[in-house]
Amino acid sequence: MPRHTRGFDTEAAFEHLSRRDRKLGAWMKRLGPIEADPRWRKRFDPVDALARAILYQQLSGKAAATIVGRVETAIGSERFHCDTLARIDDAALRACGVSGNKTLALRDLALRESQGEIPDLRRMSTMAEDEIVAALVPIRGIGRWTVEMMLMFRLGRADVLPVDDLGIRKGAQTVDKLDEMPTPKELVARGERWGPYRTYASMYLWRIADAAVKAKTPTKRSQD
Repeated sequence: MPRHTRGFDTEAAFEHLSRRDRKLGAWMKRLGPIEADPRWRKRFDPVDALARAILYQQLSGKAAATIVGRVETAIGSERFHCDTLARIDDAALRACGVSGNKTLALRDLALRESQGEIPDLRRMSTMAEDEIVAALVPIRGIGRWTVEMMLMFRLGRADVLPVDDLGIRKGAQTVDKLDEMPTPKELVARGERWGPYRTYASMYLWRIADAAVKAKTPTKRSQD
């Protein structure tokens, strides 16, 4: 059974994409190389990461960090798992600022972990991307996009293209100078030429989308 390593050669990805897609390649050369994400080499706990993803949903980073800190204090641990989450009841979670829906999601995550339904990092190393998505999206509060972000930024999988992400679609629209953003289906087809480095292409599409927004933002002229 093949094992997937965490991370990929960004220099090889840069060269490959530059050759395969001249339009994207021109943007890549303008923006410069994107270095390997340091999180690919850091310790990573899938269950804890999923719990944190749930807590951070639809909140600013500062607000979410405050809530996460309160929950860590309440459970006496910086590790979110079925055993540590069992130390706090629903009312106490709500008192920490966790919404009712997120409380239900954390309980579902903990239950599924206790039943052995969530693959650990070692198991994930033997699974294809679609297999990991299929294993995790049944968890309440966890959608495909959340799993794709895990695949890209924590597991370092090289060939992930989040076609539902608005930033990705906006970046593709800018690259191809389209009047409208491509649909997810159109983006799947467009991304065929980016394999096996669709993750690296996605990183550029986000930056290209940001650059397009900045280019359209008028700058204030100083008064004489």
